[in-house]
Amino acid sequence: MKFPSTLPTPHRTLLETIITRFSADPRIAGIAASGSYTTNTMDIYSDLDLVIACAASDYASVMHERFALIEQLDGGVAAFSGEHVGEPRLVIALFAPKWADEPIHVDFKFVALEDAAQRVDPCQVLWEREGELSQIYASSTPYYPQPEPQWIEERFWTWVHYGATKIARGEYFEAVEFLSFLRTTVLSPLALRQSQQTPSGVRKLETRLPEFALELGKTVVKPEKLSLIDALNRVITLYLRLRENEVVIKREAAQQVSMDYVARLLN
Repeated sequence: MKFPSTLPTPHRTLLETIITRFSADPRIAGIAASGSYTTNTMDIYSDLDLVIACAASDYASVMHERFALIEQLDGGVAAFSGEHVGEPRLVIALFAPKWADEPIHVDFKFVALEDAAQRVDPCQVLWEREGELSQIYASSTPYYPQPEPQWIEERFWTWVHYGATKIARGEYFEAVEFLSFLRTTVLSPLALRQSQQTPSGVRKLETRLPEFALELGKTVVKPEKLSLIDALNRVITLYLRLRENEVVIKREAAQQVSMDYVARLLN
């Protein structure tokens, strides 16, 4: 097997062990990798993002035993399911094998073979039993969910009002977290989409859109009233600029009410 040139040696050793152990289970039909593995952009901080595919008839039993399968690997120190990110098929695991200088994070996504077609990133098959996983990937296309500008416009001005009430009430930590939500859900995805890049929140924004990242950085502030007011106004300014590049029905009444509220209450 030819591994990406950027795959760190500890990751490679762990990956080889995973392939050897999992391929010995007759219920498992294939193993694939996604993320930075497929783009050959890994470094020592990278996760291993793995897809573990099995026949539909074996899926229930594999899911039932998925933690036992992971526990047979050397160096595991933690493993838990991914309901908190909306993906119960996912097991997030941390390994600290004796031969590795640093811990390694591995995401195991257990899927039935026919469900492997639904994916957000390209996947590279690492091992398979009958060639079925390769066939599924060859006959389907990854699709990353795109931000819907009209969906955002329908909500944004109510969100602005909500953020303003938190600042006015003195719930500064709540306001800090809410600004983070707007960066991740609204501003960064729109900016990335408009530059024809995958709209994956704020992930690697510093290198993907460095100039926009500098502007967005000015909305990251301490839990203090004046700083939060300035940050909220900057969020509004950035959104209005991004909205000009989209075809939307502008909710001008909601915009005016919210902006008047911000000006009257906070400025």
